[in-house]
Amino acid sequence: MIVIIDYGLGNLRSVAGAVKRVGFDVCISNKWDDLKTAESLILPGVGAFGDGMRNLRDLGLVEMLNELVMKEKKAILGICLGSQLMAKESFEFGHHEGLGWIDASVVRIDAQDGLRIPHVGWNHLWQTKKDNIFKNIPQGALFYYVHSFYVQPREKDIVIGECEYGIRFPVAFRKDNICGTQFHPEKSQLCGLELLKNFLKKA
Repeated sequence: MIVIIDYGLGNLRSVAGAVKRVGFDVCISNKWDDLKTAESLILPGVGAFGDGMRNLRDLGLVEMLNELVMKEKKAILGICLGSQLMAKESFEFGHHEGLGWIDASVVRIDAQDGLRIPHVGWNHLWQTKKDNIFKNIPQGALFYYVHSFYVQPREKDIVIGECEYGIRFPVAFRKDNICGTQFHPEKSQLCGLELLKNFLKKA
């Protein structure tokens, strides 16, 4: 069973629908028994970083997830805000402490050439490092984005994908059992489904 973590933010049912489409049983939950027995976890999210961390803390999920992800090494995929919450800190509407699973800061896209922020719509994913999550996905494939901030890791070797929108910036990372994408696989049609399937099969 794949468990999508419910912390009150994000398009949970859309992600669940995509997981079902690629052939996996799925449930949406924030209960310890479900998280503990999950084959792998997905942390989605849409919204502000501060709200996300507050919800995780209020639900007691920070301690649960630290146990499962950092100690037991359960595979987890963060999507959009979910990937940002994995970082050490964010500068969205002030300074906020994150889960700290990766040594990274969440920073605002530096708008160039009059480009609008947030960055919304289809854009290319440039694979910068070989990873099984990209199996059967061509270089430069289009994925769907909705964001104003992104994860900037200090550990450069964990970056596996980048995007260009005025500037070039990281949009996919992996560190051992922890994987994150700034784009939305569940909204990215066939390539997004392929990426989800690749992660879940290897997880």
